[in-house]
Amino acid sequence: MKQAGSILIVDDNPDVLIAARLLLKQHYQVVKTTDNPFDIEGIINAQHEADQSIDVVLLDMNFTQDSISGKEGFYWLKKIMSQDANIAVLLMTAYSDIQLAVEAIKAGASDFIAKPWQNEQLLGAVAAAFSHAKDKQQVGKLTKQKQALQQSIGNQPFEFLGQSDAMQQVFSVIDKAANTDANILISGESGTGKELTAHAIHNASQRQSQPFISLDMGSLAESLFESELFGHKKGAFTGAKEDRIGRFELAHGGSLFLDELGNLPLNQQVKLLAALQNRQITPVGGSKVIDIDIRLICATNENLEQAVTEGKFRQDLLYRVNTVEIRLPALRERSEDIPLLCNYYLQHFAHKYKRELSIAASDMARLSQYHWPGNVRELAHAIERAVILSEGSELDISSVISSVISSPNAAVSTSELSSNATDYDTFDLEIIEQRTVRAALKHFQGNVSHAAKALGLTRGAMYRRLEKYGL
Repeated sequence: MKQAGSILIVDDNPDVLIAARLLLKQHYQVVKTTDNPFDIEGIINAQHEADQSIDVVLLDMNFTQDSISGKEGFYWLKKIMSQDANIAVLLMTAYSDIQLAVEAIKAGASDFIAKPWQNEQLLGAVAAAFSHAKDKQQVGKLTKQKQALQQSIGNQPFEFLGQSDAMQQVFSVIDKAANTDANILISGESGTGKELTAHAIHNASQRQSQPFISLDMGSLAESLFESELFGHKKGAFTGAKEDRIGRFELAHGGSLFLDELGNLPLNQQVKLLAALQNRQITPVGGSKVIDIDIRLICATNENLEQAVTEGKFRQDLLYRVNTVEIRLPALRERSEDIPLLCNYYLQHFAHKYKRELSIAASDMARLSQYHWPGNVRELAHAIERAVILSEGSELDISSVISSVISSPNAAVSTSELSSNATDYDTFDLEIIEQRTVRAALKHFQGNVSHAAKALGLTRGAMYRRLEKYGL
C-alpha cells in the first residue's frame, strides 16, 4: 500500500527523473518532477493552494554543465527552507564528497545521497526524510497551537462566588448540566460573571483537563469571523502570511466559549450553525475538512428570543445553542452577596498590591446599598481602584466610586425601594443606565476607555451604549 505524502524530484537529467519517479511511485502517492529548479516555488505554492504540501524534495546539487561545486544545490536548499521550513530536502550529486555532505546537513538538508544510487539506499533515505518531514510538521503545528493557545485560552483570575438563593439556583443548574455535553447559553447583564460561569461549567465537566478557549464576539470584526473560528491557510486573503489555527480546532476535546453571541451578524450565524450541526470546519482558503469535538458554551446580554422575533437572530441557531439556559442575576438582585464579594476582592487586590486593608462597617453598608449597574465587574474594578488609592489601613471608597453612591437617592436598599418608591423619579433600568454612562463620561472628561473601565464594561460594550443613547 502506497504511503500518503508528496515528493518533488528536481534534476536536470531526464534519465534521473524517470528512474527516480518510477521507483518512488511504487511506494508514495504523489511524485512530481521538474528539470528546472526555478519551478520549485510554483510547485510548492500550487500544493499549498490545494491544501496539500510537498513533504520531501530530492534536489540535485548541480544544474550548470561541468559544475561540481554544489553551490547551486545550497542556493536552492535555502530557497526551499525559507519557503516552507517543514519540507525535508534530500540532496543528490554525482560527485560524492564527505565535507560537502557535512555542509549540506548543517545547511538544513535531511540527508545526502550520491548518484548513481542503490534502490534500497534511495528508498531508505527517502523514508527517513519523510519521517523527518512529519516530525517537523508536527513540531510546527504544536508550536502554532501553543502560540495560539497562549493568545486565546480563557483565564479565570477570580473565583465564582455567591451565597444568595439566586446564586444557589445557578450552582444547582451547573451541577446538573456540567457532566453532560449539552450546549449551554448563559444570559445576564454585562458584568454578572458569564465567563466565570463558563469556567465553572468546564471545570465541573469531563472535559476539564482539555482546553477552555474563549472568544468575545462583540470585539470581533465581521471580516475576521471565519478566520478566528475556523482558521485560515497561508495566502487565503491579504495579510494571511501563515497558516492559522481557529478556535474550534484549538478547543478540540475541550470547551469553546463564545461571549456576546447576540452581536453575531445573520450571515455569520449560518456558518456557525453549519459547523455545529456537521461537527466539522474548513479553514478559510482550505479544502480539507476538519472534524471537531467541542462543548459549546455561549453567553449574551441580549434578549435572543426578542432578536428572533425581530429577525435579527436565527431561531434554529438559538435552539442549537441553548439546550440548557442559565440566567445570571444582576448584583442588585443578590445584594446579600455584596459583602462576600467585597471581602474577596479586597483580599485579592490587597495581596496583589502588597497592602493590608480592611473595610469599615459603614462603607460596607454603603457598598451594599449601591445598585451596581456594572454588576460584579464594576464592584471588582471599584475595589481595585480603592486598594490602589487608599493611604491608611482602611479602604477609602469615597474618591473612587461615582458620586451617585453618596447620593441619598442612590444609597437605598431593595426594601426601601419598595416602600418609598414615590421618592424617586424613575426606576427604569435603561434610564438609570443612561444616566450612569453619562455621569461616567462627564467624570472622566469624555475619556471612553476610563469611563468603560469604571463601569466594568469592555470598550465594545461601552461604544454600543454610547450609540444606543446618542452620547
